[in-house]
Amino acid sequence: MEIELAYGRSGLRTVIDHDNVEVIRPEFIPGLPDESSAIRAHLRSPIGSQGLVDLIKPNDKVVIVHTDITRATPNDRILPVVIEEVLEAGIDPENITLLNGLGTHRPQTEQELRDMLGDVLVEKYRCIQHNCFDETGLIYLGRTTLGNDVRINRTYLEADVKILTGFIEPHFFAGFSGGPKAVLPSLAGSESVFSNHSYKMISHPNAGWGITYGNPIWEEMLEVALKTNPTFLLNVTLNSKKEITGIFAGDLVESHRKGCDFIKQTAMVAVESPFDIVITTNSGYPLDQNLYQSIKGISAARQIIKKGGAIIIFTACEDGLPDHGLYAELLMQGETPDGVLSMVSQPGFAAHDQWQVQIQAQIQQYAEVHVYSEGLTEQQILNAHFTPCLEPEATLVTLISKFGPKASICVLPEGPLTIPYLEN
Repeated sequence: MEIELAYGRSGLRTVIDHDNVEVIRPEFIPGLPDESSAIRAHLRSPIGSQGLVDLIKPNDKVVIVHTDITRATPNDRILPVVIEEVLEAGIDPENITLLNGLGTHRPQTEQELRDMLGDVLVEKYRCIQHNCFDETGLIYLGRTTLGNDVRINRTYLEADVKILTGFIEPHFFAGFSGGPKAVLPSLAGSESVFSNHSYKMISHPNAGWGITYGNPIWEEMLEVALKTNPTFLLNVTLNSKKEITGIFAGDLVESHRKGCDFIKQTAMVAVESPFDIVITTNSGYPLDQNLYQSIKGISAARQIIKKGGAIIIFTACEDGLPDHGLYAELLMQGETPDGVLSMVSQPGFAAHDQWQVQIQAQIQQYAEVHVYSEGLTEQQILNAHFTPCLEPEATLVTLISKFGPKASICVLPEGPLTIPYLEN
């Protein structure tokens, strides 16, 4: 069997010579024939809200929040339409700010911003990037219901009109992306991200794929987002070709809920029993830019792997581990998956990227993980406590030999765009 995997910018074909193989993909939904017209229609007839133009006064200062380069949001296709509507309200272009919601991620280069937004937007409008460590650029909002201090981007909070954009996909500990994630973590101070993604929060049984209400991580995100009084939300859903399949605009709560319901119907797939081997990806570029982001694809496989089974992930990692953040450093400090969990579970421990190494280590205590990546060296993969997969077909033969000729194999060609789950 030959299968096309979402890998890097161009995909990758792999051959599986085995009888007991199941391939799981999200239901393919065709893209909208005229994206711009459809977006404009939803901005004018939104969910639970007045039309966007009706919410803006001519002298307002407008901030439009967009996702960063680690997300597949088609910013260059949705933001121009949003801006056109804002201008319809009589706004001076100088009063429009495009704010890159980086969370704790690295800032984008000038070229990356141009690739994300398009040359016209970068040259014509004020484009700034959130800095979670900039004391002067944050405003304290008080404490959440869970007792966590929160600071949010000053430029965003001081705007008259706050427009949140993004796309909705399954998320491994926030339930779904989009919606309130555009504020926390995207525009939050580092300490707010650390507390929201803390060991205790990540360990909660409801902090997982497809769960929003009842998930303390998502519920705190929503609480903080609503505290900032966002004016309008525009979220989209995408298919494997990165075409827009659905548009959810208007009230933050109502429109995001409808978008999540839409994704649940296409991305959640039940299986009867767990598998010996699960082959997965991180959905290709831009989601598989580094190993840190690729834990999402591994987590998707974890949902349906047998205890002691084997996961193989295909991830391009053109941005390496990466070099920025503390992901690689924390893995080295922990020395082993058990050591990592012991370290991050210490009372008061808080560090950039701790949530990712925690989830990774928890998976590694349950199943072995093999990594195929042309962007990483064998030593880098070993340093991350994974097993290098230098020749995928040979690795698969070895694993089939280990689990026996009737070994069950599942393939998730689009990785975390699918939420596989056990029926029982």
